[in-house]
Amino acid sequence: MILIKPVGTAVPSRTIDSAAGVAAAYLRPGALNLQALPPLSLYIHWPWCVRKCPYCDFNSHEAKGEVPEQEYLDALRRDLEMSLPLIWGRKIYTVFIGGGTPSLMSAAGMDRLMSDLRSLLPLDGACEITMEANPGTFEAEKFRSYRDSGINRLSIGIQSFNSGHLKALGRIHDDGEAKRAVEIALANFDNFNLDLMYALPNQSLEQARQDIQTAIDFKPPHLSLYHLTMEPNTLFAKYPPQLPDDDLSADMQDMIAELTTANGYGHYEVSAYAQPGHQARHNLNYWQFGDYLGIGAGAHSKLSFPHRVLRQARFKQPKAYMDAVAAGNPVQEERELARDEMGFEFMLNALRLQGGFEPNLFAERTGVALNAIEKQLNAAEAKGLLYRDHMLIKPTELGHRFLNDLQQMFLGDEA
Repeated sequence: MILIKPVGTAVPSRTIDSAAGVAAAYLRPGALNLQALPPLSLYIHWPWCVRKCPYCDFNSHEAKGEVPEQEYLDALRRDLEMSLPLIWGRKIYTVFIGGGTPSLMSAAGMDRLMSDLRSLLPLDGACEITMEANPGTFEAEKFRSYRDSGINRLSIGIQSFNSGHLKALGRIHDDGEAKRAVEIALANFDNFNLDLMYALPNQSLEQARQDIQTAIDFKPPHLSLYHLTMEPNTLFAKYPPQLPDDDLSADMQDMIAELTTANGYGHYEVSAYAQPGHQARHNLNYWQFGDYLGIGAGAHSKLSFPHRVLRQARFKQPKAYMDAVAAGNPVQEERELARDEMGFEFMLNALRLQGGFEPNLFAERTGVALNAIEKQLNAAEAKGLLYRDHMLIKPTELGHRFLNDLQQMFLGDEA
């Protein structure tokens, strides 16, 4: 691991001119050899929410009083301006506005943000522009305005249609608001995703089935179905609720596979199910080890150059982030991925894809030959966790079941 700038240390101001100098430094010869740069996405982080959910480990902060929307939007624009030299000449294929709860943003604020993006970036003509939304913040008129501003896909955090489970999860909406949010989405957007969780506190198999069936009945183009997990540094980790056991959780997963398949949803990633032609292009770019520029508090970036791959992380606290932008550099950490990290970094993402990937993609995205991980590929294949031929590399059914173990096999030891 090559640290360009350690976490938490003072950094020089990065004006646009100095950023251009940094970009030039990354174009010098290095350990990797990328024949072409991967597709580029943009992630924008909105850090505020109405209330922090007990299971959430995202960089989100309860809004105390009025959110400094204009100051934050000013910071986002300045952050993007300072980042432009790192992505000169590259088109943006997808945009994702996540949080937090971006649907807390005013209609005027969203319109200003989208105007800034269009004035500063070459957006692809078919750019997928997704915004996360909380059902507790849905107002029909505001969402029509979001659409008119350029948002063309929603990702709605339903989590459950059961009022008791929503309460246990600390959500600010009830089952009625959840259904109304989907109806507003149906009326205003051709493309949207519903996020649901299963294996919830005291949830039965039948209750999980009702949640999934209710979602499917709305015929959403995309479903994201997540197993509730106890993440470190969350309220649930400190005070764990009573969760379904492993056998019941497995029964829920089988039920989900049966229901989604019967209703025409392709299971294309660990937690993602889509109707034909409606896979989440932004997330697919992550899983295929594409590039993304992340702006906003706590946002992460992965940017490729001909001979190296750079990772960045912005300051996490909203005020610290805005202060850092004003001082000339919102980037708290920068590092260049070392050659021997590339195999794990790629496989950590690509092995999540149910259909696997073409072998040539590895060298295209990492700048390292596939034989650098030949030993690990052979070991995974010998254990029945991986299938491969000259056209395809993909986890087997056993590999999907023990995905963490399969991914860990690619840690280190690359040539």
